Amino acid sequence: MTGRLLYVCARPQREAAAAEWASFRDGLGVDDDDLVHHDLVREPLPGDLERYAGVVVGGSPFNVTDPDKTESQLRLERDLESLASAGLDGRTRTLFTCFGIGIVTRLLGGVVSLDHPEDTGPAEIMLTDDGTRDELFGVLDPRFVALTAHKEGAVRVPPGAVLLARNDACPVQAYRAGAALWATQFHPEPTADAFVARMAVYRAAGYFDAEAFDEVAAHVRTASVEQPTLLLRTFATLAA
Repeated sequence: MTGRLLYVCARPQREAAAAEWASFRDGLGVDDDDLVHHDLVREPLPGDLERYAGVVVGGSPFNVTDPDKTESQLRLERDLESLASAGLDGRTRTLFTCFGIGIVTRLLGGVVSLDHPEDTGPAEIMLTDDGTRDELFGVLDPRFVALTAHKEGAVRVPPGAVLLARNDACPVQAYRAGAALWATQFHPEPTADAFVARMAVYRAAGYFDAEAFDEVAAHVRTASVEQPTLLLRTFATLAA
């Protein structure tokens, strides 16, 4: 195993993928060479995951609940399930975000539905008692702000997982499962400005009213997201 981390990209849009990699790099506090970029949309999962100290999985416009999936999306979901299994078994430390929490929830036998969407912008998130004691989430304030934008969510914490964070709109914001896997519904990596740039890519994707872009962007820019960055720095430290 090396000290390098792996970023797994699930975004078809190359501009958004490159920016997300940069956000994770900055949030983790590592150099360019220490965060390897793997495009899972176009390349299958590498078979040597154990050589990385840890793996972070970015978001995606895909949804677990999508009714009509291409073969490319189905293959990507299978690869993410394989990665989740490696985290559950403790073969590599993994952090799934956004779309990824749906993949892990389904793998664990939980239910993902469209009943718990969340607006685009800052959201207040609360740690559970287990969250305050968790080796990763325990570094955070009991209440903190993170950026969200999603159409689906877990109905409840899946079997075998430990709920770490929640809020009123989304009952499952984060959990830990198995030996070395964490999953978040919120986005821990972007700054407010990076999130606004991502919004521009997905302006017509139905996450918010495209005509209200400037208003939503102004609200996003009011967000203070130091706590999610602390989460990533801690993940990098634990992985090292």
